[in-house]
Amino acid sequence: MNNNKYRRPALLASLLAFLLAGTAWAQKQTRLERGKYLMDGVVACGNCHVARGDKGQPLFDKGLSGGMLFDEPNVFKAYAANITPDADTGIGKWTDAQLAKAIREGVRPDKSLIGPPMPIEFYRHLSDADLAAIIAYLRAQPAVKSEVTRSSYSIPLPPGYGPPVRHVVAPPARNQVKYGEYLANIGHCMECHTPRNAQGMLEHARLGAGGQVFKGPWGASVSRNLTPHETGLKGWTDAQIARSIREGMDNNGQPYKPPMGYGFYKNINDADMSALIAYLRSLKPQVFAGKP
Repeated sequence: MNNNKYRRPALLASLLAFLLAGTAWAQKQTRLERGKYLMDGVVACGNCHVARGDKGQPLFDKGLSGGMLFDEPNVFKAYAANITPDADTGIGKWTDAQLAKAIREGVRPDKSLIGPPMPIEFYRHLSDADLAAIIAYLRAQPAVKSEVTRSSYSIPLPPGYGPPVRHVVAPPARNQVKYGEYLANIGHCMECHTPRNAQGMLEHARLGAGGQVFKGPWGASVSRNLTPHETGLKGWTDAQIARSIREGMDNNGQPYKPPMGYGFYKNINDADMSALIAYLRSLKPQVFAGKP
């Protein structure tokens, strides 16, 4: 009896499984590769920490050496820190544990608190694996000696941002809405796209309603409504939302102003972009919080 016709499907199935396993292995990112993807994409630390020229233009040759000014009259005058591995003016002497605590809990090695606009509230959601990847990326950057002016605050800083962060695992990517929420958190989207009260605190009951005003060399820009409301993203296609995030264009093709990090968000892959959009569509519809 000839058993080839029975063996062939099993052989093909085994070969397919082998090829798929090899593809998955080849596509698996190293820790440093994951850190680069996050930093060049959704987390976009360079949007604030890349050195800037006198007109606000990024000076990429100076890397993540900081110095960008965030000036909120009567609230704070904050300067982005030098996060290159320079031993004297950057993070070169910090341990991985100290870096992790600074990023997720807002506490420097000298126990001082990192104030706004560093989005610690959202970075607390960073998974252990992604945090380690970001730290690996920072360690791999060129050290740049650049003394940054110390930030000053006219408002009292909170005693802290919450209890110590012990262990965080990212939700599975197959759960698009939950994983999209994770990406939105580590990308601190709602830090800018949620209105603030008179004390400068985020109004979480109006999550995503926009309305914050950002002034800079570009003039003034207003964060838009990211919720599925008529004054927000209702009626937008997925392609229009993706283009808005990656290219800084509204649904009519008109360009937005900075400071949104389009130069970084263009690197968000299609799977992550789909998850982000799924999360935005799941938000409670909110009326735009800014001026019409």
